[in-house]
Amino acid sequence: MSIQDIIEGKKQWRRHMARVKELPPDYQIVYKEMQKYLFKVGPIDLSGGPLLPGIVDFFEEGVAAGKGVLELIGTDVAAFCDDLIKDSPTYADVYQESVSAEVGPDKK
Repeated sequence: MSIQDIIEGKKQWRRHMARVKELPPDYQIVYKEMQKYLFKVGPIDLSGGPLLPGIVDFFEEGVAAGKGVLELIGTDVAAFCDDLIKDSPTYADVYQESVSAEVGPDKK
């Protein structure tokens, strides 16, 4: 990764966070909780992939439709996030595969 790539990545992140800051306060709170959860769970393509910008798009549409954030996602933020990433490989998956490979099938 070059310096230029890093700089461009930071610019993209700042633009993304500027969009988040334009959401109503309740949406911002839920977005930050989702972001925190997703960074812990760790889908591999989270930082450069379409997931976080897609959530902001979804939230912007909800705001435009006059809906509250919990009307969109429900009251269980973690379950909503889990459903979003159910088919995405996570760092936990990679770790589990590496541990399984070290142990080997005959040592389980």
